Amino acid sequence: MNKPYILVVAAGLFVAFAVPVVLRADEAQSVKPMPAMTAQERAFLAENETAMNKMMDGMAAKPTGDVDRDFVAMMTPHHQGAIDMAVIELRYGKNEQLRRIAQEIVVDQMQEIAAMKLALGEPAADTAPAPTQQQSSSPAAEEHHSGMQMDMSNGMKK
Repeated sequence: MNKPYILVVAAGLFVAFAVPVVLRADEAQSVKPMPAMTAQERAFLAENETAMNKMMDGMAAKPTGDVDRDFVAMMTPHHQGAIDMAVIELRYGKNEQLRRIAQEIVVDQMQEIAAMKLALGEPAADTAPAPTQQQSSSPAAEEHHSGMQMDMSNGMKK
């Protein structure tokens, strides 16, 4: 082999392996330590992780051969995940603008789930209340509100 060729290859290998290590070392020095997490932040993160895992598991629906049903089967847990995360924001968030957006997400995503189910000829609402609903003790109250009564008072408290 030619000595200049070996030197070029050796130099190239040095650059290929040494430069990324130098860059990573530089990045490590610029990383600032995170402040200690509060109990509220830990609870928020734990609940959010649970919601995300539930959503991801639900979206892994087994195909049925019916594209429309498969779409709804995957989109429903996706939308429910958005609802669950919005409820968590309402429980822990402080920013009023984000809290209003979270309220809108809950309503919008519930409506989209209902619309998709209706498009398939399925009932629009499950029998269980959404996480932002309370059980009604009066059948007349349930009939009057069609099961869509929103109660976010627990999530709205600071």
